[in-house]
Amino acid sequence: MWSFFACGFPHCMQARRHFYTTDMMSMIDLDPPGFQPPRPMAGYEGSRCTVLYGGYTVFSVFQPVFSVSHRRTIGYHVSLRAHDEHASQVPSHEVFTQAARRGDLLELGRLAESLLHHGNFNAFDNHDEWLFLSLHPAALMDTSYGDALLAGLKALGLPPQRVVLEVSEQAGGETTRFAEIIDALRKSGFLIALDGFGAKHSNIDRVWNLRPDIVTLDRCILAQASEHSHIERVLPGLVSLLHESGQLVLMGGLSTERDALIALECNVDFVQGAFFAGPSVEPVKPQTAAGLMDSLSAALRERVTERERSQSIRLAPYVKALETAAAQLVAGESVSQATAPLLTLGETARCFVLDGSGRQIGDNVLPPGRASQRAKRFRPLLHSEGASWERRPYFIQAMRMPGQVRLTPPYLSINEAHLCVTASIAAHTPAGTQVICVDINWEVAAHRN
Repeated sequence: MWSFFACGFPHCMQARRHFYTTDMMSMIDLDPPGFQPPRPMAGYEGSRCTVLYGGYTVFSVFQPVFSVSHRRTIGYHVSLRAHDEHASQVPSHEVFTQAARRGDLLELGRLAESLLHHGNFNAFDNHDEWLFLSLHPAALMDTSYGDALLAGLKALGLPPQRVVLEVSEQAGGETTRFAEIIDALRKSGFLIALDGFGAKHSNIDRVWNLRPDIVTLDRCILAQASEHSHIERVLPGLVSLLHESGQLVLMGGLSTERDALIALECNVDFVQGAFFAGPSVEPVKPQTAAGLMDSLSAALRERVTERERSQSIRLAPYVKALETAAAQLVAGESVSQATAPLLTLGETARCFVLDGSGRQIGDNVLPPGRASQRAKRFRPLLHSEGASWERRPYFIQAMRMPGQVRLTPPYLSINEAHLCVTASIAAHTPAGTQVICVDINWEVAAHRN
């Protein structure tokens, strides 16, 4: 019922010194007859609180959570570690498995909760950071949990406003009761973090129903973004959606500089992971966080500058050909004549012309013999004469700055449902103000990059 469940105990079914039979699934205790291990009790290693149990010492470690903008630690996520009487590290879940078998689980858990997490955290010099606690769903569904936690915090002088309760995105099902419990904890002063968003069957309505203060993106999203460029392009939009829904966003599991750069470019608020700092018994020095953030920001600027330079080189032939096409239209040439050079460029998807209100004049002008299987599948969307594009950025920006070529970021083209970049320019032709546009197949460009 306590935060130690997050350390892996529910998943450990083969603890030392017992096993399960295959026919009856019964647990055989291998302790000798009359064996009575010591009860869980408080201990100390230096100034740190520990819990002593059956030859094991259980202690808490804290992994910092950094604010990208503040360039410093704003909280610590707590977890458990353990070592035996020989100071050899052992998995903490083994200790709790033995405690469960001997009937000491609740007592050990309460000591770990109060002495280790709260007590050790309260001993830090700076008292502004949040304490992040990962909770098992069973703890939250217990009606006495919130009251017990509040009482423990009060005894330690730690206000609930400094505690972030991490709730699994998969926890609690869709029950109204679960949402009510979360709301009650929030009203008690706790911050709520929805952990693991993006894993398995995540839904945005989960965020809207629970209204967490923080959403932690699941590590699998980062892993996929590192392997697939199209997923990396989607992440900023996902973060923006969560921001607009009223949530701060944390990305954890960052182990490399590339991971960290993806997080920064997505505009997440908080970051955590081995790249920045691993779990420790000591707070992070302020200069460490500031130095890391500064070096990452410099690397990100360099990365963006290089990407923009590469894109500028790739798009330069289209910009030049579009300027020529506009000049020819102003001189009275036909659309087909003016756009002919554009159609010879390898990644041109189509050219089209809009009037001063954003309505398309004539149909799309396509490169000869370049119809793809994808285009055939989206045939109902291919013919666009009379379509209104007045809300599209390529029309709005071109009309604001006539005579200058404007370039959109990559976006999903409605014509063939693939990524494209649109270059556009507004010109005063004999037929009035017109906007000449060229769609550039960005998926082709991205694969070549």
